[in-house]
Amino acid sequence: MPTDERQPVADALTVLAEGEIEIQGRMPWSSNATFLVSVTLDGARLMAIYKPHRGERQLWDFPDGLYRREVAAYRLAQELGWPLIPETIVRTTAPFGEGSLQRFVEADFDQHYFTLLEEDRHHASLQAMAVFDIVANNADRKGGHCLLDSEDGIWGIDHGLCFNVAPKLRTVIWDFAGATIPEPLLADVRRLALEPPASLESLLHPSETEAMLRRAEQVAATGVFPDPGEGRPYPWPLL
Repeated sequence: MPTDERQPVADALTVLAEGEIEIQGRMPWSSNATFLVSVTLDGARLMAIYKPHRGERQLWDFPDGLYRREVAAYRLAQELGWPLIPETIVRTTAPFGEGSLQRFVEADFDQHYFTLLEEDRHHASLQAMAVFDIVANNADRKGGHCLLDSEDGIWGIDHGLCFNVAPKLRTVIWDFAGATIPEPLLADVRRLALEPPASLESLLHPSETEAMLRRAEQVAATGVFPDPGEGRPYPWPLL
């Protein structure tokens, strides 16, 4: 995994947690209520994505509170030491009530997984994203959920459908199937499996954390990117 040389807004977590939120508009094509907002604190201003709890649709196969999974995904990436997900918090004082607040990535929206894959320099980050999705059991890694920022860094977004106990991996990132997972990634996954992260305790059910650790152990044991297999290994739509 490459080191994080990207420079997001200074102390973005503090701005997200304490700043004044102003709704800028609703994001199109989102199945749940998703808003672009500005967050301002002591002259610092950043854009963010706000997903309120009250705007979620109930799903039969996921517990209530998908916004917590957005935050859990960010914290998991932090535990692994992989700079893959923009800063994300639970915000209780927000226009439509409690929800997730995530730093908005100023990205080239003509780029997505399938275009990024064409450039070898992106493969290390995409491989890390693939391993992350296996451990997190991401049920919705569309191509458009991989963003390229102005500093050539790749970020993953939209992680509400992660951490289910049942196997639900659906992703577009299957191009590395059968290849050996790079040792630095495996070392981080082994460390995660041995040291259950306390930072996820308030966000996930204990059974979900246990299932995540079992997936991490399996990744560490096999050491290779899996094949798609049977069932529904791809999301829809792909982008």
